[in-house]
Amino acid sequence: MIVGLHHVQLTIPKGSEEQGKAFYCNVLGLKEIEKPASLKGRGGFWLQVGNQEVHVGTEDGFDRLTTKAHIAYHVEDVAHWKRILTEHQIEILDSVAIPHFERFEFRDPFGNRVEIIQPI
Repeated sequence: MIVGLHHVQLTIPKGSEEQGKAFYCNVLGLKEIEKPASLKGRGGFWLQVGNQEVHVGTEDGFDRLTTKAHIAYHVEDVAHWKRILTEHQIEILDSVAIPHFERFEFRDPFGNRVEIIQPI
């Protein structure tokens, strides 16, 4: 039986960890958490999001703009996040409406699709 979600992994190009941390930790305000010593040599970094984890791995040779795969962050104030991302020159993309939710999408600096969603 599946009892929950432990973590999600997305990827960034190899060697771009500092740029990734600048975006995910400084712009989105996520907290970096320690990776196990056995995995540190693989690159990337891990983040805490509520009681879940986002693992940011590294891989080259993948066009992140060609996929619908994405991560969706549940927020309390969609308008706040639109302002923050716009201030950082991140293009806000419209999403197909879903009843009872306000949401939008954007692409992170590496092309990963990201959704911001709020129940209304």
